[in-house]
Amino acid sequence: MNLAEEISKLKKEKKAVILAHYYQRDEIQSVADYIGDSLALAQIAVGCDSDILVMCGVNFMGETAKILSPEKKVLIPDNTAGCSLADSCNAVDLKKFKEKYPGYTVISYVNTTAEVKALTDIVVTSSNARQIVESLPADEKIIFGPDKNLGNYIKAVTGRDMVIWDGACHVHEQFSPVKIKELKEANPDAEVLAHPECRKPVLDLADKVGSTAALLKHSEKSQAKKFIVATEPGILFEMKSKCPGKEFIPAPPEDDTCACNICSYMKQNTLQKLYDALKYEQYEVTVPEETRVKAEVPIRRMLEISEKLKL
Repeated sequence: MNLAEEISKLKKEKKAVILAHYYQRDEIQSVADYIGDSLALAQIAVGCDSDILVMCGVNFMGETAKILSPEKKVLIPDNTAGCSLADSCNAVDLKKFKEKYPGYTVISYVNTTAEVKALTDIVVTSSNARQIVESLPADEKIIFGPDKNLGNYIKAVTGRDMVIWDGACHVHEQFSPVKIKELKEANPDAEVLAHPECRKPVLDLADKVGSTAALLKHSEKSQAKKFIVATEPGILFEMKSKCPGKEFIPAPPEDDTCACNICSYMKQNTLQKLYDALKYEQYEVTVPEETRVKAEVPIRRMLEISEKLKL
């Protein structure tokens, strides 16, 4: 059985749309209707005309799609695909944290659970976090979570009054600035591209800091022919597709004995699991309506600000 062909047939039969994050396996990106970062996938989930959305990513992405499109059936290929960053901030702890800082605006990264989003004022992604923070009044006091690296980066470039939650992505924490520097010395013509979830010593080495979508766009426009990429290497599939004449080198982790620069959660999704999700309409994402309604408010606010700023 050719899984890709069968998936294509099932999509048509069921009026389904497949959304895939840049960090998904190549085989999944090759059959997806849309590939994007978290902001793009959220925008697509709102606008696409389909009965079924299959979110090839991790659990919080499926939740976000369901929050925005409650009338659609949202499926995920593997319901155990979590996120270390989302796990670093739960609703109970965030509620207690908020009580310490009355009057602060809570900005939560999209890599959070529906319950955390329900306690949030504005959701952001790495594509729009800086612009959304800068769109707020200059004297606005902000709680930013859960990613401390992204939060500290945004705080540094905006100069805003921000209290940062102590969370991190296990993948982006692992990139080695020493090894990236060595790679750069061995490839002096290469540009270093880094996601803002990386630690500051890695960001300091970067020629371009940005979201996955921003790094992809930069690689297309840059005159450079070689890039060292400090984010999850799933993005290399699309980079190579968009820039066939260029070379992309995945940045190495601190530990040579592991594949720590690869998100094991994202890679839990396979073509077989995607086929099964469509065929049996399994692993449907549900969000309690009270939580969904509360969580929708900060996501919609993000989308409205992003649209206004033409992001």
